[in-house]
Amino acid sequence: MASQAREEESDDGMDEFMEKFKKVKYQNAFSESNWEEEFDKVPMFMKSAPEDIDPVKHPDLACLQSIIHDDERPPEEQAKSLKDEGNEYFKEKKYQKAIVSYTAGLKKNSADSDLNAILYTNRAAAHFHLGNMRSSLNDATAARKLKPGHLKAINRGAQCCMELHNYADALLWCDEGLRVQPTDKKLQELRATADKQKRAAERDARRAKTKEKKQQNQRGALLAAIKERGIKLLKPEATRHRDSENEHEDGDKGSTAAMEKLSLDGLGSQEATGAQVYLDDQGTLHWPVLFLYPEHRQTDFISAFCENSSFIDHIAVMFGEELPPWDTDKKYQPQNLQLFFEDHKKGHLYEVTLETSLLDVLKHPGCFVKEGSPSFIILVKGSSFCRQFLSGKKVHRLK
Repeated sequence: MASQAREEESDDGMDEFMEKFKKVKYQNAFSESNWEEEFDKVPMFMKSAPEDIDPVKHPDLACLQSIIHDDERPPEEQAKSLKDEGNEYFKEKKYQKAIVSYTAGLKKNSADSDLNAILYTNRAAAHFHLGNMRSSLNDATAARKLKPGHLKAINRGAQCCMELHNYADALLWCDEGLRVQPTDKKLQELRATADKQKRAAERDARRAKTKEKKQQNQRGALLAAIKERGIKLLKPEATRHRDSENEHEDGDKGSTAAMEKLSLDGLGSQEATGAQVYLDDQGTLHWPVLFLYPEHRQTDFISAFCENSSFIDHIAVMFGEELPPWDTDKKYQPQNLQLFFEDHKKGHLYEVTLETSLLDVLKHPGCFVKEGSPSFIILVKGSSFCRQFLSGKKVHRLK
C-alpha cells in the first residue's frame, strides 16, 4: 500500500509538472526565430567545428577537447581520440589540420601497432591531397612496415609512385597488394597503367639517348672539320674571363682545358641568330653569316653560307635588280662595294675581294668567328662615309 501511495504521489507530481509546463514557457528553450542557429551550437548536432574553441562561447566543446587531450588517459586512448579528430578535419577537407592531429596521435607512442598504422595511412592520405607526394609515400611506407599487407597503405604508396613518375616502384607496390588481394580492381587498373607508363618512359629514354649520341657524333665531326681547316672560334667574353681564371689557378692543365673549350663555346650562334654552322653529308661546312652596313645602320643575314661559295655569289643576289629600300641613292651595287672583316684580337681591318671564297677568309690568321657567325662590313667604295670610317684604322688587303 505504501509503494502504491508513493507511485500515486509521483504520478501526481508529474501531472502537476506537465500542467505547469503547458502554462509557463521553459526559460532555456530554443527561440522559434533562430532555433537552427541555437541547434548548431550543440556539439552532437554541429555541422562543423569552429576554427578556435573559446571556452566561454563553447564550454561543451572545450570540455570535449580537454577529454581528447587529457594526458592522464592511456596513450592508446589519446591516440585514438586524435585519430578521430583528424578524421573529422579530413572529412571537412581541412587536410593541414588533419595532419597536425594525426601527427599528435603518433607522438603518443601508442603500443597499438595497428592504430599507428592507421594514423600513418590517414596522414599519407592528407599529404596526398595537399600534393606532398614524398611525405605521403614515406607515411605509406611506415604504415606498411607496421602492418604488412595493409591494402590502404599499399594503394596509397602505388598512387604516390605514379604521381612521382616512378613507375617501376609503382609496379612493386601493386604486385605486393595483389599478392594480398588478387582481385582488387583498383590495384589491377593501377598496375596496368604503371606498366604502360613504364614502357613508354623506357622507350622515350632510349630515343633520347640515341638522339643525344647522334648529336654528340655530329658535334664531334663538326668540331673536327673546323679544327682541320684551322678556323678560329672566339668564345664569349664571360667564358674567356672564366677560363683565364682557371688557367691562372691550374697552370698548364687549365690552359689545355681552355683551348679545348674554345671550340665548344664558339659555336653558340643559335641564340643570337637562330642558326648554327653545320656539316653536310658531303663534308662541307655551311655558316650563318652577318653583313653590316654601318652607313645606314642596317644588316643582312645569310643562314647557310657554303664555305666554297664566293661573296659575289650572294652580293649579286642581294644587290641585283632590286636594291634595298634604305639605299635611296642607289649606291649599293656590286661593282661599287668593298668588303672588310675585323681582326678582333688586334682591331685591324682586312679588305676582301668579292671573288674570294668564305673558306679562304675563315682560314686567314686574322679572322676570328665570333659567337658562331662570321661578320663582314660592306662600304660604298670612295664614298665620304667610307673615307671617314676607314680613317685612323689600319687596313690590310687579304692576300
